[in-house]
This record gives sequence, structure tokens and C-alpha cells, in this order.
Amino acid sequence: MNLRRFVTLETVGAAMVAVLVLVAVFAPMLAPHDPTIVVAPTFGDPGAPSRAFPMGTDELGRDVLSRIIFGARISLTVGVAAMAVTMTIGIAIGLCSGFFGGAVDFILMRFTDLMLSLPPLLLAMALVAVLGPSLRTIFIVIGLVSWTSIARVVRAETLAMSTRDFVVGAQALGAPSRRVIALHILPNVLPIIVVMAALRTSDTLLLDAALSFLGLGVPPPTPSWGRMIEEATIYFRTAPWLATFPGLAIFWAVLSFNLLGYGFLRRRSR
Repeated sequence: MNLRRFVTLETVGAAMVAVLVLVAVFAPMLAPHDPTIVVAPTFGDPGAPSRAFPMGTDELGRDVLSRIIFGARISLTVGVAAMAVTMTIGIAIGLCSGFFGGAVDFILMRFTDLMLSLPPLLLAMALVAVLGPSLRTIFIVIGLVSWTSIARVVRAETLAMSTRDFVVGAQALGAPSRRVIALHILPNVLPIIVVMAALRTSDTLLLDAALSFLGLGVPPPTPSWGRMIEEATIYFRTAPWLATFPGLAIFWAVLSFNLLGYGFLRRRSR
């Protein structure tokens, strides 16, 4: 049996994503403690990993393992929801720009260029500061600043599809633009959309972690991997495990979606 046939980038990525999803869904059952309550008398000093607390405790006496497990819920929720907002905006702009062309294409692409010129993290920070940090605000803001690359890819694919015989034939028969886009162009652009969705999810996870690290993520005491790293910075020399374990969790999540996306992309290019 050829193992390379079954062990591919997408299968490894899918397995890693499945582990992440299972941890998030069954967090109350997997976490040994409540992530927001004090479980160890640390007296302001982090507790080292032990048999009772495999990943140690933070300076407030909260179990780090429990906080990482529940943090998977926040990261996945933000990542998937922000990806949905990103894809909705990017697909709509890309389809309209590529299909209608002319002035519509010019206006939408110049707006896309304008958004590309703005640093996503700085723009997200400004929007969160104005709207106030909350779970809903975070994924909406991340979605609003992350759609530009999706729009460009979908536009390029739409331009290529618009010249195909079946699209030209449908237009010649008088099919309305909405029907042509929905039935003839979108289904053929869908494979690259799936690839981009997987890759953009890893980007939204990183942006969420960055906002949380800067204090603009989900408000405490809700556990967030980025905020856990920020809270551990002053203890990096004396208690490096406080930043190491949430950092590894972020690494796992980002790597899993990247492997899934690049695996789909490689399969599509064959």
C-alpha cells in the first residue's frame, strides 16, 4: 500500500483542523478546570508545570491548559466568522468587477487598490478602537480588512470564465446577468474559492491573535491565545511556558489551515 497516496497535505491539514474543532466543541469536557477561576494559590507568581497542572498556572492562579482549550473556541469562532465575512465581500466584488467590466471594474479595483495600500493590522486597530472590542466586532473588522486578495483572485477567474463559450452562449440567449453569474461563473470559480477560504482562515487567526496581543481582542476574562501571550511577556524569563504553550496553539491552528489550503491548491493545479 502506497502511504503517499493517503498521507497528503490536505489529509494532514484536515486531520489537524479536526483535532482543533474537537477540542473547541468538547472544551467543557476536556478542560480540567474552569478557565476563569483561580485554582492554585500562586500569590502573584506563575506556577510551574506539574502533574496537577501540566501546563502550569498563570500569575492569577488560573490553569493554563484549561485556558488554551477554551481559547480554541474563540480562535475558531473568530477565524471562521471573519473568513465568512472576508469571502462574502471579496467574492461579491470580484464577480461584479470581472463580469461587468468597464466603469464597474475600474471603480471596484481602484477601491481595492486603496484598501491594499492600508496596513490591515493598523486599520483593524483603528476600527476596533472606534467600535469597541467584542467578539462580533473582531470578526467583522477582520473581515472588512482582509478581502482584497480574494477579490483580485475571483476577478481574474471571472474574467477567464466570461470568455468561455457556455457563458457567451448563455448571454446570447438573453440570460440575465444574475443568472449567468450564479449558474455558470460561480460554480466554476468555486474550487479556487475553497482554496482561498482555507488560506484566509489562517490569516484571520493570526490577525485575531495580533489584536488580542495588543489588547484589542475579546475582552477578559474570556481566554484568548493572543492575550495569554501578552499577559506572559513580563514573565518570559522566569516562566517561559506561559507564552510557549499558547504560541504553540496558534502555530498548530495556522499550520493546519495552511496545509489544508495548499493541499487543495496543489491538487487543483494537477
